[in-house]
Amino acid sequence: MSTPPEITREQVEKLFVKVKRDAEGAGYQLNPDVEFVKELLRGMLENEQRYGYQSCPCRLAAGRKEEDLDIICPCNYRDGDVVRHGACYCALYVSKEIAEGKKEAVSIPESRPPAQQRAQHHARTAPGLAQLPLPVWRCTVCGYLCARQEPPELCPICKVKKERFERFI
Repeated sequence: MSTPPEITREQVEKLFVKVKRDAEGAGYQLNPDVEFVKELLRGMLENEQRYGYQSCPCRLAAGRKEEDLDIICPCNYRDGDVVRHGACYCALYVSKEIAEGKKEAVSIPESRPPAQQRAQHHARTAPGLAQLPLPVWRCTVCGYLCARQEPPELCPICKVKKERFERFI
């Protein structure tokens, strides 16, 4: 088995610029500790090498994308955690107060439900609503809803890819 190539400073810097641009463009704040952010991004790049996708570096990934879609950064729990606790689980995304140095990020509880509960959620459907002319798709990260045959390639709100949408109705 060959060793994966070392993550370079340039790769981390390139991802940092992208994540910062995307966050600011969508109204999100990054942790003001730039070196901390870059270490998190290094972990995401390592997970991408390991699994083929950038899962949250602070959570244990299953290594199967379909099981880990909810923890691909930005994770499905980001918005709720930032609202409730001022930061997402890994503190990459923070509230405005934390970004401005008015508050400090603190350790927060895990919002991700256990695997069995996540599987049950995916198995559920909305009964009695199948008569709609188009399916309704929900972005699992920000909650954006759209009615169309297929979900959009990119969420217009938080910019995650099509695979992060679930059939809502």
